[in-house]
Amino acid sequence: MSETLPEVPLAEIAKPISRSVEVIPGQSYRTIGVKWWGEGAYERQMIDGSGTAAKTLSLVRKGDLIINKIWVRHGSTAIAGADVDGCAASGEFPTFTLDESRVAPRWLHWQTKTRGFWAKCDALSQGSSGKNRIKPELFLTIRVPLPPLAEQRRVVVRIEELAAKIHEARTLRHQAAEEAENLMAGEERRIWPDVALVGAPTLASVCTFLARGKQSEQGESDHFLIKTQHVQQERYLPTMMRLAPHTAAKVKAEAIVQDGDTLIACSAAGCLGRVARFRDEGKTASTDTHVAVARANTGVVHSDYLYAYLRGAQGQHQLRSRERGDWQREKISFRLTELNLNDLRKVPIPLPTLAEQHRIVTELDTLQAEVDALKRLQAKTAAELDALLPAILDRAFKGEL
Repeated sequence: MSETLPEVPLAEIAKPISRSVEVIPGQSYRTIGVKWWGEGAYERQMIDGSGTAAKTLSLVRKGDLIINKIWVRHGSTAIAGADVDGCAASGEFPTFTLDESRVAPRWLHWQTKTRGFWAKCDALSQGSSGKNRIKPELFLTIRVPLPPLAEQRRVVVRIEELAAKIHEARTLRHQAAEEAENLMAGEERRIWPDVALVGAPTLASVCTFLARGKQSEQGESDHFLIKTQHVQQERYLPTMMRLAPHTAAKVKAEAIVQDGDTLIACSAAGCLGRVARFRDEGKTASTDTHVAVARANTGVVHSDYLYAYLRGAQGQHQLRSRERGDWQREKISFRLTELNLNDLRKVPIPLPTLAEQHRIVTELDTLQAEVDALKRLQAKTAAELDALLPAILDRAFKGEL
C-alpha cells in the first residue's frame, strides 16, 4: 500500500563544506568530474598545480554530495564513492556533507538518478548560452522525500536487488547479441576458410566494371553524387547531392551506378572498407573519388554472392588490410587511410560454381534473417530494461516499493 513520503529541503540534511588545499606548482592533484544524468562522479584527470589558475581546491570525501553548477540541470549530481575519495574540486563543483543520522547516502544516491530530481535542478538554474548555473543556496532549497532512516535503508536494499537483476538481464542480452554475431561469423568462416583464398580469382577478374569515381563539382543537374557518408555498412543512404551540369556531362556511361552494384568506401577514418548495395531509385548517379563501384560479371559470379562475401568478416578483412597512405605537411605526419584502386583490384574472391554461389547466398540470407529477428527482439528487450529502473525509482520515492 502506498503512502505519501514526507519531504524536506536539502538544507536540512546537507551542509556546504570546503576542505581547502593550497594549489602549489609542481604538486599533482586528482581532479573530479560529475557525469550527466546521474551517472556518478569520476576521477577526471591528474593535473600539476601550475596547470590551473585556481589558488585553492577543495577535497572531496566518500559520501559527499557533489554537483556541477553549470550542468546540474542535466543531472550532473552525485554521491562521491570510494574511487573519488581525496579528489580535488574547483569552485564549479560545490560539495556538501550529509547528516547521516537523518539520511542514508545511498538513498540520496538513487534520487540523483531520477528525472524528477533533475527537473527540480533545472527549474532553479539560471544563465544563458546553454550554461545555466545553479547557486548552491538555491540547490539546497530542493525538497526531497525523506522517510525514517530504517525505511530508507529498507527501500535502498530493495532498489539495489532489483537493479542487480536488471544488470544481470542486460548482461545476458549482451551475451546473446555477441553469440548471434559469432554464429554468423562462424558460418562465414566455414563457408570461406582461409584456404579458399589460395589461388582464388581477384575482384578485378570477376567484375565487368571496377573503379573509383572522379572528383566532382556539385551543382543542380539531374545527376546525383554518391559519397562515403552514403555508404553505411550494409546500408545505402540515398543521396540528395547533385553534380554540376558540366561535370555530369563528362561522366562515362559505364561509371553510372546500376541497381545491385556493390559500393565500397575507399577512404575516410572509421568507414574505410564499408560496403553497401546501390538500389535504383530512378536516379542517375555516380560516385566521387572516395567510393568504388564493383559490378559483378554475372557470367562468373552472382552479384548477391559478391556482395555477401565483401560484407562478411573475411571480405571485410581483405578490404581493410589493404589500407594505405601517409601524408606529411610542415614536418607533421598524418595517416590518411585509403583503399588504393590497384590494391582493391587484387582482393581475392573465393569462386565456387554459380549453383553453389546461389546455395551459399540462400543459406546466409536465411541465417541473417534469424539473426536480425533476434536483434529486433533484443532491441525491444533493451528498451524495456531501460524503462524499468526509472519506473522502480519513481515508485520507490512515492512510497510504493
